[in-house]
Amino acid sequence: MAERINNYENTNRLFDKAADTINLPEDERLLLKTPFREVQVEVPVRMSDGKIEVFLGYRVQHNTARGPMKGGLRFHPHVDIDEARSLASLMTWKTALVDVPFGGAKGGITCDPQRLTEKELEHLTRRFTTRIGLAWGLHTDIPAPDVNTNAQVMAWIMDEYSQRFGYTPGIVTGKPLALGGSPGREAATGRGVSIITREATRDFGIELKGARVAIQGFGNVGSWTARLLAEMGAIIVAVSDASGGLYASDGLPVEDLFTHAFERRTIEGFGTGESISNKDLLTMDCDILIPAALGGAITQQNAKEVRAKMVVEAANSPVTTIADIILEERGIHLVPDILANAGGVTVSYFEWVQNIQAFTWDERNVNEQLEKIMSRAYQNVVHVMREQGVPMRTAAFIISIQRVAEAERLRGGF
Repeated sequence: MAERINNYENTNRLFDKAADTINLPEDERLLLKTPFREVQVEVPVRMSDGKIEVFLGYRVQHNTARGPMKGGLRFHPHVDIDEARSLASLMTWKTALVDVPFGGAKGGITCDPQRLTEKELEHLTRRFTTRIGLAWGLHTDIPAPDVNTNAQVMAWIMDEYSQRFGYTPGIVTGKPLALGGSPGREAATGRGVSIITREATRDFGIELKGARVAIQGFGNVGSWTARLLAEMGAIIVAVSDASGGLYASDGLPVEDLFTHAFERRTIEGFGTGESISNKDLLTMDCDILIPAALGGAITQQNAKEVRAKMVVEAANSPVTTIADIILEERGIHLVPDILANAGGVTVSYFEWVQNIQAFTWDERNVNEQLEKIMSRAYQNVVHVMREQGVPMRTAAFIISIQRVAEAERLRGGF
């Protein structure tokens, strides 16, 4: 039977697997899976040719039991309400897993930012903010960057929101440093992935120094992951982005590639490496495979061809539930997204705290605190994994569900 990929169903199946393990009552499951609020807005923008184009924007706010809701905004043609629901839910479990006081939210705009001029993108961002900003707040819901959004987009949001509600730098995280951003935030998700990868290789018998690593996606997360793992001694043999992939058996020159990708926003045109496809990268012979692009990269169709010893989910939901089972049956270790890529929201929490306090931490302190939180979360997951005899993903969900359920009970939600 062919696999039907639906992001929201995929996430809920993962939730139910963990809920079954801890015998969570059905009524509590329903409350924990159902989003708190969903907002959809029309976003009309007058384009540079004088015509008006109408975009759809979304924000799904999943759970408030443990604090204000937190999650990214993505600008992508495939953004829809089901994707937002799935990602908002994952944010709830992610923030609970690393034990920062947030609930989950997610959203974005259905658009292709590559087709927009910078001025059109700014108008789109500002109009979206005016239409959906009433659902946001410093202690309600705090957006952050995600796919195809960055510090500049966050700056436009902060400015537009502040014009309406007063100066509020903490309304978004992932801002430029000059506007209250946190040192270390840009690299945070990739740094978190590298920390968790380092810890997992020790437990799964993989020597990180000299390990052959393939990374699908060379945006912010993938590029920083590559850079930091290379510093730890790993060999980055392949990377890819929307333009295609590059392979070098003895390792790509990561620093030069990082600079090239930063300046040109693509790896296309880089002079070193053999061209490969994204499809081939996912099934190439390597020690560690890191999908760091979009969801649904590893499916029922290609999971049997994956040859890595370990898969680390730097993207959100890059491995579908059926593929997850196939990898487990084949003995391939999988490190789940809600653990591996939680570094971004962790440092976003640091940024939010700094904004509230009107005080800036130095980057060394940020990185030290990130290391402490990510390492502790990893050890907690490994403990439950071994104690319960379950896969790492199920262990991560068990911890998260128990923490959110406890908060709901204490607040009277159940």
